[in-house]
Amino acid sequence: MQKLPGNVSSLVRKQDRQETTRAVGEEANWTGTQKNDSADPDKEVRCTDENVDRGNWTNKAEYLLSMVGYAVGLGNVWRFPYLAYQNGGGAFLIPYTFMLALAGLPLFFMECSMGQFASQGPILVWRMLPLFQGVGITMVILTAFVTIYYNVIIAYALFYFFASFQKVLPWSDCLSWSDDLCSKTQKVNDCNTTYNGEIIRANYTFVTANNLTCIEGTITYKPVQFPTEQYWNKVALQRSSGLDETGRVVWYLALCLLLAWIIVAGALYKGIKSSGKVVYFTALFPYVILFVLLVRGATLEGALDGVQFYIGRESNITKLMEAEVWKAAATQIFFSLSTGWGGLVALSSYNKFYNNCYADAIIVCVVNCATSVFAGFAIFSILGHMAFVSQRPVSEVVDSGFDLAFVAYPEALTQLPASTLWSILFFFMLVLLGLDSQFALIETVITSIQDINPTALKKYRGPITMGVCAVLFLFGLVCVTQAGVYWVNLIDHFCAGWGILISASLEILGISHIYGGKRFIQDIEMMIGKKTNSFWLWWKMSWFYVTPVVLLAVLIWSLMTFSNPTYGSIIYPAWGNILGWCMIIFSIMWIPVVAVVKLYRAEGTLLERLVSCCRPASNWGPYLERHRGERYSHMVDPKRKEDENPPADAAAVSDK
Repeated sequence: MQKLPGNVSSLVRKQDRQETTRAVGEEANWTGTQKNDSADPDKEVRCTDENVDRGNWTNKAEYLLSMVGYAVGLGNVWRFPYLAYQNGGGAFLIPYTFMLALAGLPLFFMECSMGQFASQGPILVWRMLPLFQGVGITMVILTAFVTIYYNVIIAYALFYFFASFQKVLPWSDCLSWSDDLCSKTQKVNDCNTTYNGEIIRANYTFVTANNLTCIEGTITYKPVQFPTEQYWNKVALQRSSGLDETGRVVWYLALCLLLAWIIVAGALYKGIKSSGKVVYFTALFPYVILFVLLVRGATLEGALDGVQFYIGRESNITKLMEAEVWKAAATQIFFSLSTGWGGLVALSSYNKFYNNCYADAIIVCVVNCATSVFAGFAIFSILGHMAFVSQRPVSEVVDSGFDLAFVAYPEALTQLPASTLWSILFFFMLVLLGLDSQFALIETVITSIQDINPTALKKYRGPITMGVCAVLFLFGLVCVTQAGVYWVNLIDHFCAGWGILISASLEILGISHIYGGKRFIQDIEMMIGKKTNSFWLWWKMSWFYVTPVVLLAVLIWSLMTFSNPTYGSIIYPAWGNILGWCMIIFSIMWIPVVAVVKLYRAEGTLLERLVSCCRPASNWGPYLERHRGERYSHMVDPKRKEDENPPADAAAVSDK
């Protein structure tokens, strides 16, 4: 992992030189003038290729790190390792790799190309297919819902980060906040024993008082909770009995949430010009911490047992015969790469037109998946040590999500020498992983707002950012009440599931089969250069057939197996489920609503209106005039809002 930044940097420099050369040549053709020897080509390219209205990334490294930070999030650490362990261990890497190639990478490349080609966010990029513009709105609304609870998770990590600055970690033992169920070891309840020549069932207190011994295999244990579990529920969350019992705002979580939003607003205040500098630290430093945790974990007793459970001898190749394993791999790929949310389109829209988005997509996807596998070694090596120390099987200490991040792993950290140091590093890593993804999520929302009028709103970028963050902070306060974790789980259950699969399915079907795969490939070739038919063969197969089938299969499966949310054994009230359905309906209803509005505003018969709305709008194409060439010579100013649907002759030109 230490060689990663250097390899990326060398590739970035090589690509930058190629793109600058191509841009210089294109500029010469566009101006139709001969540059003299004293001119500065690099300066001229910067002046003419820069999107003055929207801005561009300062360099490719900032873009790549932002994309890696967006894709590599908390799920890479607390979800993938558990999924791999649960679905066959090392065998799970086979369907995971297949789904990356068949579904994840094609959709990732498609979204990067869309944003870069038009230099538009996830809503206005649908000028390519006006009938589907509601898909972009759905993406942005779902993203906004996710930002509300995602920053709450970052607030949890911040709380644990600050709580770690103590000589003894506060969750290392049952202290004043615990109850009678709290214990670091199992407690015997009763057992069979021999008393006066007879075998009886006796309470363990009676057994010990009479110096008796339990018969092997007859012991039952009292239900106990480890200190980390009680600290999570009683101290960190002050968790109530359910969604019905809102309780009070947990003030220290509210302050951590406020701090998280201040960090996000500060990093995005000047847009990509400021966030691009921040990601040098937030995107790279988590790899340093993961590497340190891995090295430390590898030196501990029991670490090998943990790794064996992860992808070693405990791997079960027969799991590949189960459809659930392939569904889990596809789902993890889609959500891990952050496709279908609009963030990839938003970040890529700030690229220079001739950026090699093809190479970028491959780099980010490979880094993301490699990070997931790498993180699993760091997690399972320390969990293996915890199992060794507590004399329990690894299967009993492994968990995912909140239970891994805030219960199981903190417990493992307490058993390490210098546990305070490792706890600080671990939770700092969680904060950075969360912030990187949150930066991109908020940028998606703000980009969609600014695209309404980029020239006029550019000078208000700071106030818009502050306003969006302030509103979302207020919405998030309900998530830091005593019932807050139930709200987090509710929003995640409804808004981060099949809703995004609907938008992603419509996205790839609309572009491949309505906008036209051939036309889309021609658009990409305007940016990265002409490619051979054999180069595009795989992408055509994926975009037209394989990826849509995989997406639709996962979507149908998700709908068939969908159930109302629960938190552990706690069932949500009916009004909570209704509210969840309202959130998802509000998010996806814009797809048919916008389609109906577009058809209503079009002219002609119903069929003519439908055909018109399935053609690119007259202001669809490269944002800057110098990039449009003959194919988009008819294009009107992209800042214009009128004349959304092109006349027949303009549509014919765009098909060339």
